[in-house]
Amino acid sequence: MSRIGIKPIAIPQGVDITIDDKNFVVVKGPKGELNKQLSKEMTIKKENDQVVVERPTNNKKHRSLHGLTRTLINNMVIGVTEGFEKKLELKGVGYRAAKQGNKLVMNLGFSHPVEMEDPEGITVEVPSQLEIVVKGADKQLVGSHAAKIREWRRPEPYKGKGIKYSDEYIRRKEGKTGKK
Repeated sequence: MSRIGIKPIAIPQGVDITIDDKNFVVVKGPKGELNKQLSKEMTIKKENDQVVVERPTNNKKHRSLHGLTRTLINNMVIGVTEGFEKKLELKGVGYRAAKQGNKLVMNLGFSHPVEMEDPEGITVEVPSQLEIVVKGADKQLVGSHAAKIREWRRPEPYKGKGIKYSDEYIRRKEGKTGKK
């Protein structure tokens, strides 16, 4: 059995989950509303204050969909209750970030500042000039937007300059040495 898929998902207070017959799941909570079309092959049931995911057969496809479906629903529940966040750090001379309305403006060593608009459902905060925090209810959107920000200047291995995740480790390389 799937160790993840068989676990029931507890529904916290203030969260409302609706599941239609084609596995279209809508989760409403204090931080917003998320909806997702999940695989029609899985059986999703709402029992008491829990959501249970069951698979029809034991073949490889259904085993992999079992855990995936349960995790997607669990992430939706966590998203509407607590939310998700990714922290980014800027490192480099002259690198800084600022917030102007719903735009993130970054100076990253280009001849022009880089401007990025916040997508719907995502909030970007700049606690200091060298920190960016991406928050939202949808885990996939938060990760995707953080990756787009990071893509402007990936951290390089010699000095570590660029935009990196706060928990990311940059493996450093040794620079050139002079002739002997």
